[in-house]
Amino acid sequence: MVPAIRVKDAAALLGVSDDTVRRWIDGGSLPSFKDDSGRKAIAGDVLAEFARDHACPPPDPLGVGSSARNRFTGLVTRVTADRVMCEVQMQCGPFTVVSLMSTESAQQLGLQPGVVAVAVVKATTVIVETPGGRS
Repeated sequence: MVPAIRVKDAAALLGVSDDTVRRWIDGGSLPSFKDDSGRKAIAGDVLAEFARDHACPPPDPLGVGSSARNRFTGLVTRVTADRVMCEVQMQCGPFTVVSLMSTESAQQLGLQPGVVAVAVVKATTVIVETPGGRS
């Protein structure tokens, strides 16, 4: 059974306001229906397709080819370094991405708060979780 997602939850998932989701619904670009309590809702699979089709990531300032598909353009917000290692925090849209690297690498890349950078994630292990109670 496909979950029904209410407008406020769809807005939070898409990173927009409730009003924006309502405008998309009223404009016909996002199909909705009334749930059991009479509120507008969107079928989860419909919202997933909409999110995929309308995703607009910021431009990648590097312009390089890569086999990694998980690229997050963002702003460096914090760099904590000692003699050997460095923790770099980036804000990529609503998500914080943290990278550990050598202090020498961070210095060579010029990483400091305010620098635009791209976090590239290529992992063989990605853990996916869902709300509890499902089997």
